[in-house]
Parts: sequence; structure tokens; C-alpha cells
Amino acid sequence: MKRRYITCTAVFLMGIGVFTSCKKSFLQLQPKGEFAESNYYANPTEAFAGLVSAYDPLLTETGGIDQTYTDVRGPLNAASDDCFAGGGGSSDTPDWQLWNDYQLSAGAGPQNGYWPINFLGVSRANTILSKLGSVPGLSTALATRYTAEAEFLRAHYYFDLERLFKNVPLITAPLTPAQIYNEPQAKPADVYTQIENDLKAAIPNLPVTVVTAEDGRVTQGAAIALLGKVYLYEQKYTLAAQEFALINGTPGTTNQYGYALQSNYAAIFDPNNKFNSESIFEINFTASQAYTWNNWDAFKGSVYSEMVGPRNFGDATYAGGWGFNPITPQLLAAFQTPYYGGGKDPRYGYTILNMDSLVNVEHSSFQEGYQGIGYYMVKYAPLTKYLSTQGTNILNFPNDYIEIRLADTYLMEAEALVQGGGDVGRAGILLNAVRARVGLAPVTANMANIKAERRLELATEGHRWFDLVRWGDAPSVLAFKGFTAGKNELLPIPLQDLAATKLVQNPGYAK
Repeated sequence: MKRRYITCTAVFLMGIGVFTSCKKSFLQLQPKGEFAESNYYANPTEAFAGLVSAYDPLLTETGGIDQTYTDVRGPLNAASDDCFAGGGGSSDTPDWQLWNDYQLSAGAGPQNGYWPINFLGVSRANTILSKLGSVPGLSTALATRYTAEAEFLRAHYYFDLERLFKNVPLITAPLTPAQIYNEPQAKPADVYTQIENDLKAAIPNLPVTVVTAEDGRVTQGAAIALLGKVYLYEQKYTLAAQEFALINGTPGTTNQYGYALQSNYAAIFDPNNKFNSESIFEINFTASQAYTWNNWDAFKGSVYSEMVGPRNFGDATYAGGWGFNPITPQLLAAFQTPYYGGGKDPRYGYTILNMDSLVNVEHSSFQEGYQGIGYYMVKYAPLTKYLSTQGTNILNFPNDYIEIRLADTYLMEAEALVQGGGDVGRAGILLNAVRARVGLAPVTANMANIKAERRLELATEGHRWFDLVRWGDAPSVLAFKGFTAGKNELLPIPLQDLAATKLVQNPGYAK
């Protein structure tokens, strides 16, 4: 794998006072120069650019403290029982390897990406929120919508920070350089209250739908779904079920938000089917910007697709890759569990690529990646037909990441109903709608079946580690990777941000 390292030392709680302006279609960013924040926000165009900059950390795949690969799915998949870290060897992209083996420390691990990138998002959301009330020429309607989007984004970034670190500073306004060193960690309950309040404030001021040119911008449905998810993680099951019901409606019918399960499971992830009826919140990658290695830290194509492709391989269907996140024996076995009556689950071929079988049929070869057992990822695979014709083609795949989709919210509502003593009949309808989509027979709505369904429906989509931790299943399920109870439920606070600040390290990690 080609790697590039840039030395960078900074305290990442700082509000960012310089940013890159952007244009083109939404979230497809074109650098045009740097502007001082104090001189910016002088007109509606600059206000919109500031809002886009608050979205931008969602797409970040490279950067952070150690300037390496930081795509949110890769390390999370490596930490779970879905995938290994993989790659070219035990030292390839060390942050992923350290979480895979549960050997991370305050100085090294994926926290060096997740912490600064999410706090950058918080900082940019805070900045635009502090400016929107005084932008000359900005209409009330646009100011209201931009405010709601920034509130959603701040909630989104803080939700990830809470789930990954738990003990974080709560910052709701831009900070001066002097202030950043005096920010204490807040009580997790207070951070969750802020997340809830931001989402509840945002929901009524967000559009129900957006036009195609605005695909990727936050809608009411995305904010409602995120609020339901927040409640679920807080174990406020009744409230969670109420929020999910608003967007889930009655399976098989279409409500005001227009969501419906895709009839073809594979179509969910097809780059030619972006923002489909199952997509609630989707992070959009593009093949149109012709980026090269010189654009490190600014890629807007899906580099993750190249990372998960099989090494030294290429045919009419699959382009080569770097062999990251190979499938584990545990996930492979889960697709043949007796829960499904034997045989492979219908989603198997849309989730797992059997490279040994493929090369045998083609009389070809590939290089097995580190930790690989011959099985690789399909949902975000680098397909030959999507190789870009511009820039460095392997850095510009168009595969989006649907972070929240309808099958996910069906299963989360079913879980909230079962856990909260709600309508088990409705829970069964939701659970079995997901199964029926792929031709599976109904099962009873209980936690064992919901957990099993989430495992296979959402495999390799970055949710599994969070699910295991919040269910309390991580110590047993991830024991084969070295998970330590009471420690590895959280990431350590990055060493750089402990220095000269009031931050206290998370339990189990040395300062």
C-alpha cells in the first residue's frame, strides 16, 4: 500500500480560524484558497461555504494527529469480529492493527484520527452557529436551515465522541487559544443532553426531502433517526421507539419521508443507486475531482474501497486493492448459523467475496493479505467499472457510505420495543420485514434474533463494534482479539491532548 506521512503536532480542541472555501455540488469540495475566519461570513455565499466546511469532516479518510488513514469504517471493522485489520503486514497502517489486537496506547491508535476529526467538526459547527445571526444578506429562511444543519452536525460529532471516548469536553462556542488548555471533561449525561437538545432544535427546521443537487444534506428523517439512535444508546427505549416509528412508519407503505426497503439487497450499495429509498443519512464520495497523492488530507473519492480490495488482483469485475479488512472466520460462520435453518444466508454473496473460488474459476491469482483467509468485502469493493478516468484512479472510487439506512432503523426500533417492554407484535413486523426482503422466514422478536439479524444485515458497515459494546457482549465475543473488559469499551484520549490540559485519561490507559 502506498502511504504518506506528514508530521503534525497540535492541540485539537482548538477552534479552527482558517478554512478552505468550497464550491461545486454539495460536499464535492474544490479548494480555492484560505481565508481568515475574522474576515469571512460577509455574504450568503461565504455562509454556505462555512456550512459545507462543517460537513467536510464526515468525509475525512486521511489526516488526524498522525496523518494516516482514518476512514471511520476501517478501524471499527478491524476492532470487531467482522474483519481483521489486514493490509500488507503487521505494521501496515498501525492504528488499525493496534485496535484489531487491542494493543492501543495513549500515544498510538485510531483515537489519533477519531478525536481530532470529530472535534474539528464540532469546532466548525460552533463557528458557523456563532456567525449565522450576523451574515449580511442572508435570508431568515436560509439562516434557520443552516442553523438546523449545524446543530445536527454538532450532535453527530459529539455522539461519535461519546460512544468512542465517553469523557470529553463539552464545547458549544468557539474557543480562543488560551481557553483550550482549560477545558475540563464534562459529565457524559450533560453531553448527551446537549446532543438531544441540538437534534430536537434541528428537526422542525430541516427539510423533509432535498432536491438531487443537495443530496447529502441533512433532512428531518436523518435527524429523527439519529435522535432515536441516541436514545437507544442511553437506554431510553420508549423514547427511541417513538422516534424510529416516525420514520419507519408501517413496513410496506410509504410515509411522508419516502423511505422504503430496496427490493434488491445488492442495490443498496450500488454507486449507480445513490440516495435510494433506503438511505436516511448518506455520506457522498465522488469520482469526479481527479485527486492524486498530492491531495492527501483532501480526498473526496472513496479511498476505503481501494483499501479493502484483494491485493495484486484485477479482473473484469474487481479491481485490485490493498487487502485491508479481510473477513474473519467468525463472520463467515455466522452466515451459516442454524438460526437461518442451515445453508448460506441470502446476503452472503453481497457481503463476502470468496477469492479462492474466484481465482480457481478464472485460473488467476491474488496475494493473500495479512490475516486474510481468502474472503474479502463486497459492499464497498473496488469494482473495475468504477475506476476513475481522472487523477489517481484508485483514490477516486464513487462508493458512498450509507451511515443510517432503513433496515438499520427497523432493527433498532424492534430492539427498543423489546428492551423497553413495548409492542412486541410491531417489533416482529419490523424484524421480519428485513428478513422477508431477502426471502427469509419469520422469526420471533427477541433480543437473540434481533442481534443475529443486525449481525448479518449490517455486516462490515461499521456498526458491529458499537453494538457489541452497548450490549455488553464485547468482552466475550471479542476475547479472541484480546479485548479487556473495563478498558477496551473506550478509546484512550490522545496523548497530545493530555499535555498541558485539564483532560484526564480514560481508565486502563497510562497517561
